[in-house]
Order: sequence, then structure tokens, then C-alpha cells
Amino acid sequence: MPNFLFVLSHNDNEKATRCFQFAKIAQEKGYKVNIFLIDSGVDWAIKDRNPTIRTDTGDCPGDYLPYLVEQEVEVGVCTPCAKNRNLDEADFHSNMLLDGGPHLIEMAAEAKVFNF
Repeated sequence: MPNFLFVLSHNDNEKATRCFQFAKIAQEKGYKVNIFLIDSGVDWAIKDRNPTIRTDTGDCPGDYLPYLVEQEVEVGVCTPCAKNRNLDEADFHSNMLLDGGPHLIEMAAEAKVFNF
């Protein structure tokens, strides 16, 4: 069974919605799922962020992100990207931890990768 890696590199509501939606679908189907947040995508790690802004299709990150947190889907948050934005791990969702490029490459080598 394949592994899936979803990489979110934008602080964009629509891209985050799709990333979290497809990660949720893959998780529900029993696949191994990892998410990695890089560049401005690291802003989605902040648990106090409002995930309820609807996209043109009517859904939002908040329709999918809580499931991923509850299921403890591993989410890596690029350390330098977060540190340069003064983001602290204490403010992240419980399934999100600072992580680095070497681990991202290891995961990508074993997974089908989706970029958002």
C-alpha cells in the first residue's frame, strides 16, 4: 500500500483546504499519510488560526484539519520557515512538530508526493 506525502507551501486558504481534504481522504482509506508545511504554509500549524473561511466550493480547512489532528496524522513544520516567522511549537496543533529537510527527503523517497 503506498504512502502519501502532502506538502503545503502556501498560506492560502484554497490550497490548504485541498491539501487537508486529500490527506483526510487518503487517511480514511487506510494509507500512510504525512504532511509537511514549508514556506508560508507553516502558518497553518498555529492552532488559534481561523480555519473556517470558505472556498468557492463551499468547504474550508476546518472541514478537514480537525480530523487530521484527532487521527494524529504526522505533520512536520519546517524549522527555519517557522523560526523566521517567530512561530513556536507550543502554539502548534498537537500533531505538528518542527522538522527539517532531511526528514522531508526521506519521506518523499518512500511516498507519492502532492504539492500545494
